[in-house]
Amino acid sequence: MEYDFVPLSQRQPLKWPGGARIALIVTINLEYWDLLKESPEPYYAGGPPVIPDPMPGNVPDLPNYSWREYGQRVGVWRMIDTFDEVGVPASCTMNAKMGLERRAVIDAVNGRGWELVPHNYEQGELLTRHHFDRDGEKRLIDETLKVYEQVVGRPARGWLSSSLRGTTQTADICAENGLIFYCDLMNDDQPYLIRTPAGPIVSTPYSVEINDFTFFHRRGMTTTQALDVLKEQFDQLYREGAGSGRLMNVGLHPHVSGHPYRIRALREFLAYAKGHADVWWATREEIASWYLAKHQSHIPA
Repeated sequence: MEYDFVPLSQRQPLKWPGGARIALIVTINLEYWDLLKESPEPYYAGGPPVIPDPMPGNVPDLPNYSWREYGQRVGVWRMIDTFDEVGVPASCTMNAKMGLERRAVIDAVNGRGWELVPHNYEQGELLTRHHFDRDGEKRLIDETLKVYEQVVGRPARGWLSSSLRGTTQTADICAENGLIFYCDLMNDDQPYLIRTPAGPIVSTPYSVEINDFTFFHRRGMTTTQALDVLKEQFDQLYREGAGSGRLMNVGLHPHVSGHPYRIRALREFLAYAKGHADVWWATREEIASWYLAKHQSHIPA
């Protein structure tokens, strides 16, 4: 995996389709956690726990497990209703085990025509554990993509590693599998090309700043404060997008944003963004396909 350092000031203007100022991706992460692991080591389940005391993987951590499962049983349905109410799509990521163990959630998203992006096999299976074992990482990615196609009914087009913990070889393995976008890098407000031995793959940056884990569990924001941050981010990127298009990603988790006292931030932000012209409610696949054809007019290879 290689990419060039090209600062914003040295790029040509990025012109989104239809003259849009901003491509907006609101992501619902559909994640699955095992109750037990065959290890006495602390189980890192991806993202901050609601109760911080670490537990061995082979001992059930019922408070944190059931808190996360709330998102699958209740929270995600409240979020889906909110997107339906406002009339805009989400872009969802999914662990393979969500498709195997929580099929109703995946079918609901798939039936709406929303994007689904592979997001590792299980949320606690970090790719970084395979940094010195490329074959092991490839097997995990290959198995995830296999389950994805079986459950979703079409081949995957991109990848987001669980907890954003990819390796220097993840993008290469993704490109070998015919994927066209990769989300683990958070270093830009625009897409750009990553070079791999199998050909280019498009970086469609995710965000840990514009993310409900950061808002609520790392910064302790209120619902109103989180809504203010979302609007501030949107307004600034929308303003800059008049000259060169911008990309905004919002990262959400059903067990965090799907609670009743937080859903207002999502509902009001979606309505706020929908009230603006020149917003492209894009999928990552649409952005990547477009950028592969247009990148020379932005950052020449």
